[in-house]
Amino acid sequence: MNSPALAFDATTFRRTLGMFATGITVITARNRDGSLIGLTVNSFNSVSLDPPLIIWSLANTSSVREALETCEYYAVNVLARDQMEISNLFASKTADRFKDVEWEPGLGGAPVLAGCCAVFEVRNTLRYPGGDHVIFVGEVERCDRSEREPLIFFNGRYASLAGNPASA
Repeated sequence: MNSPALAFDATTFRRTLGMFATGITVITARNRDGSLIGLTVNSFNSVSLDPPLIIWSLANTSSVREALETCEYYAVNVLARDQMEISNLFASKTADRFKDVEWEPGLGGAPVLAGCCAVFEVRNTLRYPGGDHVIFVGEVERCDRSEREPLIFFNGRYASLAGNPASA
């Protein structure tokens, strides 16, 4: 089936999506050989409370796609405002991203990063094709939160919360 031609280009689409403020997460897991995997992702969202499901997506071209598709568990580490360096590290091509990062093993050995404002430990349940990405839907088996302010991404750069808007 052919898609209709877009009335805009990919750059316009990406820049427009950037107007939706998101939190920043680092998805972490263990590869089959026991090595650690981690990457920065901001396409994370909730799906369902019963059962507790979350969703995120990964580019088909990602070097860790196969490992993440086949792992039993992964962790979604929601970064706190002071963890910009961790976001940049896990978005980089650095080989050993975990070398100087404090973490502890979670379910299935998936790394749970220290200092995050929230962590979801997730059973890797469903994957769907989604254009140039694969869509992951996972069942949350454990979660935890702190009162730390989250790291926000908006309009192509990091941002922070300015407080709650006044109620109408």
